[in-house]
Amino acid sequence: MSAQADYLAPGEGETVFTVSSVPIKFGAGALREVGEDALALGMKRVGIFADPHVLAGRAGETLLGALRAQGLDVAIYDQVRCEPDSDSFAAATAFAREGRFDGFVSLGGGSVMDTAKAANLLSTYPDELIAYINAPVGGAKPIPGRLKPHIACPSTCGTGSETTGIAIVDLKSVGLKSGIASPWLKPSLAIVDPTTTETLPAGVVAATGFDVLTHAVESYTARPYTSRPRPAHSSQRPPYQGSTPYNDIGSLAAIRLGGQYLVRAVRDAGDTEARHQLMFASTLAGLAFGSAGVHIPHAMSYSVATLRHEFVAPGYEERDAMVPHGIAVVLNAPAAFRFTAPANPARHLQAAAALGADVTGAAPQDAGEILAQTFIALMRQAGLPSGLAALGYGRADVPRLAAGAYAQQRPLVMAPRSVSLQDLEGLYLGAMRYW
Repeated sequence: MSAQADYLAPGEGETVFTVSSVPIKFGAGALREVGEDALALGMKRVGIFADPHVLAGRAGETLLGALRAQGLDVAIYDQVRCEPDSDSFAAATAFAREGRFDGFVSLGGGSVMDTAKAANLLSTYPDELIAYINAPVGGAKPIPGRLKPHIACPSTCGTGSETTGIAIVDLKSVGLKSGIASPWLKPSLAIVDPTTTETLPAGVVAATGFDVLTHAVESYTARPYTSRPRPAHSSQRPPYQGSTPYNDIGSLAAIRLGGQYLVRAVRDAGDTEARHQLMFASTLAGLAFGSAGVHIPHAMSYSVATLRHEFVAPGYEERDAMVPHGIAVVLNAPAAFRFTAPANPARHLQAAAALGADVTGAAPQDAGEILAQTFIALMRQAGLPSGLAALGYGRADVPRLAAGAYAQQRPLVMAPRSVSLQDLEGLYLGAMRYW
């Protein structure tokens, strides 16, 4: 197979990229302003989607106080499932529909924000969930129009869901993880208050922080937007365009911040500088991959998270057994970047250097291994599992893992190198154990 995707000849490809960003309010204390922002968006009766652990803490107290101080009527849904499935989306949708809200606020990690997006959609434009799910798993039905206002307030330093039009779900009917993707799903406002990370368990910081790094490296190494054909009409330009000069800036900045601060943030809960900087990296990476897209590690992650539910990660002991998204992603990353590096060695070396690797004198053929080893070193320092085998997977699981990943064509088409079902099987085998 060619090391390069099927790129177009010069002059035949896309020449335009678009940027559609969520308005962001970032900084310590930003959460205290959520009531004023909700009022400005026309909210009077507010549906709150929240992680119960976060809601019971300082962030929840701040958020509820700010909303009530503005005289807003609030109702709370705190039954969000970590790594949501189709049943939990249905329950959240019932809350959104029956509450007759004119806006929503989410407080928590990616699972909370994704649940709020889906409940907003399915209560505004009712249909079966599978109708909106990305093809080929679902019907990829276009969202008809604008949703109710949604203020997304992340409490973890990793998913970037507050900046994207994506909602990911475990579809119990088909035994696969997939998602809904549309610009209409993007929150109306993201309030990113890094003080919410100060009480996070180390394991949660590690899992979400590695989601930051893989987001950023995947969007930086995605196939360039110029490799797509020009659309017949501007409305047909896809939301995930590949790497562009715009998202390259955010991706590289996020990679540098992650390489500098992730391990510090995991090892020392009192290192507020590290945790705040990691939260900023998450925001930058979210803005980048929200337009560039992600590719192979994320496509592989959905099977990893779906097929086994016995693993309990540090920091998630009070949750149902599951593989946190960031762990499901990063355990594939070293194997995946070894595979994609021949398509663009320079970009992979630049990513490794941004993470902190010394690439002086490195040959192009070494790019994938250098980036993989840099990831592996950080994973070991942060106490992550040594590979998929540590989650309970083995060679016998590889065909099912690969089949599930191959169904994720939306991210796979963004890879800088074409990937077959057989390639995916080899990548899963390569991800079984790193040390």
